[in-house]
Amino acid sequence: MNQRELFLRHVAQTSPAPLALEIVKAEGSILTDAKGREYIDLIAGISVCNVGHRHPKVVKAIRKQADEYLHLLVYGELVESPQVQYAKLLTDNLHNSLNSVYFTNSGAEAVEGAMKLAKRVTGRTQIIAFNQSYHGSTQGALSIIGDEYFRNAFRPLLPDVLHMDYNSQEAIDAITERTACVIAETIQAERGVYAPSKSWMKALQQKCKETGTLLVLDEIQTGFGRTGNLWGFQQFKIVPDIVLLGKALGGGMPLGAFVANRKLMQHLTENPVLGHITTFGGHPVCCAAGLAAFKVLLKGGMMEAVEAKETLFHNLLHHPKIKAVRSNGLMMAVEFDSFETNKKVIDACINRKNGETRVLTDWFLFAPQCLRIVPPLSISAKEIKKACEIIVEAIDE
Repeated sequence: MNQRELFLRHVAQTSPAPLALEIVKAEGSILTDAKGREYIDLIAGISVCNVGHRHPKVVKAIRKQADEYLHLLVYGELVESPQVQYAKLLTDNLHNSLNSVYFTNSGAEAVEGAMKLAKRVTGRTQIIAFNQSYHGSTQGALSIIGDEYFRNAFRPLLPDVLHMDYNSQEAIDAITERTACVIAETIQAERGVYAPSKSWMKALQQKCKETGTLLVLDEIQTGFGRTGNLWGFQQFKIVPDIVLLGKALGGGMPLGAFVANRKLMQHLTENPVLGHITTFGGHPVCCAAGLAAFKVLLKGGMMEAVEAKETLFHNLLHHPKIKAVRSNGLMMAVEFDSFETNKKVIDACINRKNGETRVLTDWFLFAPQCLRIVPPLSISAKEIKKACEIIVEAIDE
């Protein structure tokens, strides 16, 4: 059997018809498959590879750390330099109230840790989340996901979760002294890139303060320069009580984190001891990779170029069948009339003639009629122009 057949037989499948592309090389914004065909990557591992695939400084950091040590011991017992240095650099680039980092294996685990922390700090149980928001697939994260289609098959889930409409006054009114936390995406990604009004976000924070509720902002997709700001919440001029990080946090390696004030985080150290624990969270190789990628992002000029690249996409993506192009930095949704149209366009981008450059993209969970554009922030103007040309040709087909 070939690799594709082995993949379909032995690797657990999450959809009836996976693409099953066999990628053998990734560099910058270009993927290469087993037949030598090149794809411009407009997914970036879903906002993971913000500094590009296999950035030389990230690869160098991984190799250096692998030469020193890999896994040592359960989280928190030993001082591991990559973990410590990364936590320091992260908190240096966040508000001074966000000064304690708990590293996890993934964004979903960061969500779980933040939910536990909020309950522990406040002594409350109610969690308010938002319709058409995505926070992960573990049972706690699934409990707050904003779509009943995904929740229903796995009930019973966590009790006392209230789902409200994003950017609505009703959501703010629902926050009371019973509410442990409000968990919100800074920009709703899987809805097809929707941002709330600045006034609503400020009102949300104010109501949380008035009721002693913790505000948890999910920056798992929007963080690390994706919006043109280092953190998506900066455009709203607010600071959350807890921020959730993942995806690009690891520079291409698996890593998540929730960040809060040290006074809050200390609630996880006793009654019970080990209030939250993880075997591999903050793995030294992952932290070394993430630290190197973060340094590249801070010094490489990539964030400063996001606005110009966003504008270039807008200037080039014109076609009568495109209903709208929504964006927040280099997180973009190209909307068509239906999922069927969108899927045909996506397939045409992927399945071009053998010698032609292809484009890898997909759709959004809660907006299947929208084509996803979340490329590496390092994507070049030339690659953007070629990708847009391919998309427009695919629409014509």
